[in-house]
Amino acid sequence: MYMLQLRQVKSGYGPARILHDISLKIDKAEVVCLLGSNGAGKTTTLLTILGILKATSGEITFKGKRLDGCKTKEIVRRGIAIVPEGRRVFGPMTVQENLKIGASVCEDQSETEQTLEMVLDLFPILRKRSNQLSGTLSGGQQQMLAIGRALMTRPQLILMDEPSMGLSPLMCDEVFDIIGQIRAKGLSVLLVEQNAYASLAVASRGYVLESGQIALEGQASELRNADMIRAAYL
Repeated sequence: MYMLQLRQVKSGYGPARILHDISLKIDKAEVVCLLGSNGAGKTTTLLTILGILKATSGEITFKGKRLDGCKTKEIVRRGIAIVPEGRRVFGPMTVQENLKIGASVCEDQSETEQTLEMVLDLFPILRKRSNQLSGTLSGGQQQMLAIGRALMTRPQLILMDEPSMGLSPLMCDEVFDIIGQIRAKGLSVLLVEQNAYASLAVASRGYVLESGQIALEGQASELRNADMIRAAYL
């Protein structure tokens, strides 16, 4: 049984269909990358998994149970979180307040405190800046906060949308190292990225989207050597 599985999923915005029979799967403690150019349907895939966009056909299952048709809040409660494109932290709020917003779906206060300590251990800079307004953080620090906020929901699967966007090469390396640490904790990650080289280095498998369809899939090592990937992304 896969952590997440999409079977022949179609989705879009109103009458505009973006995804055409998408099928993919993610196992427990696995990083899978979803590559593609702008407009290929990568973010649409994430929004459909989260229930923000409704699948018009096909099936989405999470740990063997149907997910399509569920409300977003229920999907998050089941164990899926997202690190959105552009980070989208709440700038007028402190680092600690942002993290507590992530924990709003959790009812056990003691578990919330344990998770907070885990997040602050993973991101020492957030502990140091816990009372600082999030809008005053650097781009890399905001990305760490966005990842930490997602972890506060105690997810089993994290969807990441372009986590390296706008970051320096050094900070990009740190973010991808964090993704590896998250996997080591037993969590799964669906990683949407245009940085194919870094994505395929941290992922075990990958899919390539073109015009809303899966054009290529395989082990990360195979994709790194695929002519199509090398020409388009590497």
